[in-house]
Order: sequence, then structure tokens, then C-alpha cells
Amino acid sequence: MDRKTTGIVAYLTWVGLLIALIVGDREGAKFHLNQALVIWMAGLLSVIPFIGWIWGIFCFVCAVIGFIGAINGEEKEVPLLGQFKLLK
Repeated sequence: MDRKTTGIVAYLTWVGLLIALIVGDREGAKFHLNQALVIWMAGLLSVIPFIGWIWGIFCFVCAVIGFIGAINGEEKEVPLLGQFKLLK
């Protein structure tokens, strides 16, 4: 997969993130892979009642923002979660 496709697939689901990490262009799409990983990991907190549900909506909105950025080929950080770097 090329850089743009890898970035797009990473935001779709956990499975998409794993496929993008294994098959995709890791160096070219490192920014979007990192963003998607942080968003999906933060989304795990959405199982907490009430506050977690609001957090889950926030994570979904961040995923949509990142997905649109990947489609447009931009490397724009998502709010609040974009500052975390898990992949080097």
C-alpha cells in the first residue's frame, strides 16, 4: 500500500490499523499510524459509564478528523490526543 492508502486504512478499525502496520508503508505514513494508534487506544476508555461515553464520542470525532486529514494528504494533529507519540 502507498502512503495515503496506509493512512486512510489505519483510521478505519483496529483491524485496519493492524493491516496498515503490517502491510502498509510504515515510514511514509508514520504520522497517521501514530495518530490512529493513539486514538484507538484512548477509545478503550469509552467503556467507563457516562464520562467514558462522552470520551468515546470525542475519540470518534478525532478519528474522523484524522481520516479526513489522511484523505487530503495533510499531517494535522487531532485535538488533545495528537501530541502523544507512540511510534518512533
